Amino acid sequence: MLSWDDEATPAAPAPKPTATPELQARLQTQDIALSPALVSKPAAADETARRVNAADKRIINGQTDVNQLVPFKYKWAWDKYLAGCANHWMPQEINMQRDIELWKSPNGLSEDERRLVKRNLGFFVTADSLAANNIVLGTYRHITAPECRQYLLRQAFEEAIHTHAYQYIVESLGLDEGEIFNAYNEVESIRDKDQFLIPFIDVLTNPEFKTGTTEADQTLLRSLIVFACLMEGLFFYVGFTQILALGRQNKMMGAAEQYQYILRDESMHCNFGIDLINTIKMENPHLWTPEFRDEIKSLFLRAVELEYRYAEDTMPRGVLGLNAPMFKGYLRFIANRRAQQIGLETLFPQEENPFPWMSEMIDLKKERNFFETRVIEYQTGGALSWE
Repeated sequence: MLSWDDEATPAAPAPKPTATPELQARLQTQDIALSPALVSKPAAADETARRVNAADKRIINGQTDVNQLVPFKYKWAWDKYLAGCANHWMPQEINMQRDIELWKSPNGLSEDERRLVKRNLGFFVTADSLAANNIVLGTYRHITAPECRQYLLRQAFEEAIHTHAYQYIVESLGLDEGEIFNAYNEVESIRDKDQFLIPFIDVLTNPEFKTGTTEADQTLLRSLIVFACLMEGLFFYVGFTQILALGRQNKMMGAAEQYQYILRDESMHCNFGIDLINTIKMENPHLWTPEFRDEIKSLFLRAVELEYRYAEDTMPRGVLGLNAPMFKGYLRFIANRRAQQIGLETLFPQEENPFPWMSEMIDLKKERNFFETRVIEYQTGGALSWE
């Protein structure tokens, strides 16, 4: 829900500091440049005209001061920032001892379950680094709404926590770090997903890229859709379902608990990104052309295909009551949801959710209940119930 705050009443301007003649003379003798802000000058007649008016803010191509957080216009972004801060957690809060014992036991996990865990970590250990790079080096500098920038800073920190969590699991289990961290180069199903994403990072991180034209603004919007709807909103779902299925069977409980915390963060990232996308569309309706929509649909279809190949690679045989074909319907169900959330028509008619037990954890419609019922445990790192 997009919300718009009323413009705040301007307060009286604060006096600017000035330098005394003695200070100016001393600085000049020391060959030190004096900041223009300290040089006394007549007050400008239109000093208050430069104050930010909330109605003038824009998500992209805004002309207002990006350093002035208030008055709020995009209160939904600020609320998500506060929710993210309230749900802070760190990986070391989760005890991995039972996971370590299970992993080291010859009969603790089947070979298919071990493959599933290693393939999972092989994708995720670099995925959140890609997401962080996209935010810090690309998206952040093109967004001109300070409230949204504030959330992006929090999101970037959460991506770092997620990378830390995967590293913590790898280290705890004593896995081959070279094998896991380089999987995105060596495992085809993981490499293909990352190669799909990287062009959308590179275009935004290019120092010469600037918004302000229809073509450039569509480039930014396309990248935001790929990362919110397809990376965080689709590419993570096979892996999360698999590890949470282990947790439901009292296996790898420490890893599953961390994945559930991560999943909650990622649900918020996806939700924020969708609000960002829809607001850009509302403020710039000329970007949402039929040709652009057709291109986005093609990207959705390609993403579903890539994630399904990943499901086949991680589960060559049935495991945990799951098999790859079950994920075909699940991914189509999720793709329909994401498409509808940004104003596209259903891509795969009559698809239903084959994993209803996952809806409490990752269905965005359940997000509010999830936060309200789990926030205390989440803040303290307490054990989650898998019932």
